[in-house]
Amino acid sequence: MQLRSYQLFHYTLPLKQPFTTHAGALHEREGIILELQDSEGRIGYGEGVAFAVPFYTSETVVSSWILLQRSLLPLLFESKVTHPAEIPGLFAGIVGNQMAKAAVEGAVWDLYAKQQNKSLASCIGGTQTKAKAGAVISLSDNLEQTIEMIHQQGFERAKLKVEKYKERQEIERVKQIDANLPLMIDGNGMYKQADLPLLADLDSLELLMIEQPFMSGDMVLHQQLQKQVKTPICLDETVESWEDAWQALELEACRTINIKIGRVGGMTAAIRIHDLCQQAGLPVWCGGMVESGISKAHNLALASLPGFTIPGDLSGSDRHFARDLLQQPLRVEGGSIAIPDGPGIGVEVDAEYLAYVSRDVVQGG
Repeated sequence: MQLRSYQLFHYTLPLKQPFTTHAGALHEREGIILELQDSEGRIGYGEGVAFAVPFYTSETVVSSWILLQRSLLPLLFESKVTHPAEIPGLFAGIVGNQMAKAAVEGAVWDLYAKQQNKSLASCIGGTQTKAKAGAVISLSDNLEQTIEMIHQQGFERAKLKVEKYKERQEIERVKQIDANLPLMIDGNGMYKQADLPLLADLDSLELLMIEQPFMSGDMVLHQQLQKQVKTPICLDETVESWEDAWQALELEACRTINIKIGRVGGMTAAIRIHDLCQQAGLPVWCGGMVESGISKAHNLALASLPGFTIPGDLSGSDRHFARDLLQQPLRVEGGSIAIPDGPGIGVEVDAEYLAYVSRDVVQGG
C-alpha cells in the first residue's frame, strides 16, 4: 500500500452531559485517532475506542497508545500489506489488545478504500444505504427529555442502562412515558448466577432483548437464562472474536450479538462474525462506544452489511458532543443515518479541531 507516515492523536472531547452506567459517569471522552498517509498523500483514519479506565475491557487509552507506538505500527511499516484483511494475521503474535489492533486496521481499510476510489461500505460488500438508529438512555439522562428527543429524531428503539434491583421500576417508568417505545436493557455484565430468577421475571415485560447480563466470557449463565426466557439474550463483552461468536452459537447462549469493531479486533473480524451469524439465521446489530464521528463512520460502513437488521447504537454526531471531529456531522433523519458513499469512510475530518483537542501527537513512519 506504499505507506509513508503516520500520526497518532490522543484526544479529549467534552460530553454535553454525563453518560452514566452502573460502572460510573463519563464526563469527557478520551480516545486515539490514527492517521495513515500513503506515498500519494491520501489519508486513512482509524480510532482506538478504549476508555481511560478499564471498566469495559482490560484495554485503556494509555495501554493502546503505548502498544501502537512500540509494536503495532512498527509491524505495519515493516510489512508489505496489500489488503486490510491481512492485518489480523500480521498482529496474530500479539495477544488481545483488540481495540488497538482495530485502530490500525480501521485506518488501513479507510486508506485502501480511498485508493480504490470506493466507499468502505462497497469495499466490504455492503448492500444497505441507510442504517437503522437506536438511542441509548444513560442513568443520568432526563427520561422525559431523552424520550422526546427519540421521538423527534425517529429512533427505532431505545436501550436503557439500568441499576441493579431497580430494573423493573426503571423499565415501567419508561413505559409510563411511552408505552409503545421499543425498549431493551443493557446489563453491562453486572449480574450473578443468583440473579437468574430476577432476570427471568423480566420476561413478562416483553423487552426487545437483554444485553450482556452476565460477566464477559460467561457463556454458561447466558445459555441458562436464554433457555428460561422468550426475550432474546444479546452478547456484547463476551464476544471478542469470531471464535467466541462461534461458541455462543454452538451453545445457543444468545439470539443476537452486538458487534463492535473495536471489541472484536477490527473490521475483518466483524465481517466474519456477521457472516457466521447470517448463515445461522441470527440477526445482529452494530454497537457504539461513545466515540467520535470517525469511528461512527466505520460503524456505518459495517452496518451496511445485509445481516444488520436490528437498529444499532448509531446516534448522530451531536448526540454526545457539542462539536465532533468531522467537518459535517452525521445526523439521524427519520430514524436512520445515511451510510456515507464517498471514498473511504466518506466523511471529512476536521484536522484543525482534532489537533486542538489533542493533548499529545506523535509522528512516525
